[in-house]
Amino acid sequence: MSARYDLPEADAFTRTYWDAAAEGRLLIRRCGTCGRAHHYPREFCPHCWSEDVTWQLASGRATLYTWSVVHRNDLPPFGERTPYVAAVVDLAEGPRMSTELVGEPGELSAGMELEVVFREGVPVFRPLASSERP
Repeated sequence: MSARYDLPEADAFTRTYWDAAAEGRLLIRRCGTCGRAHHYPREFCPHCWSEDVTWQLASGRATLYTWSVVHRNDLPPFGERTPYVAAVVDLAEGPRMSTELVGEPGELSAGMELEVVFREGVPVFRPLASSERP
């Protein structure tokens, strides 16, 4: 069996994050000193270096910042998924997150509204249904 490059290996610190994702919840970290949220999870705040950071449930809403359509990838299982959309999104809570867009994204545009969904316990995003937009 070949190695899976698309699934995370949790360690003692990130286990909370990946366990929540497996349950369909997106967590971020928030600093108790400066109040800013960050992602990817770290044991300290990347803004003020405080270690007073805690887990926070994210809303799962985001906007598209940038993207690239990948037409070729030789690592399994990505080659079977091409073309796919690698993206960077701005979470509603503030942090930017690297991810993948799934579903039928249609016409992509910076600032389009997205929502988190989970594929095999990994957060990915899809366009927000027009009926769910404010």
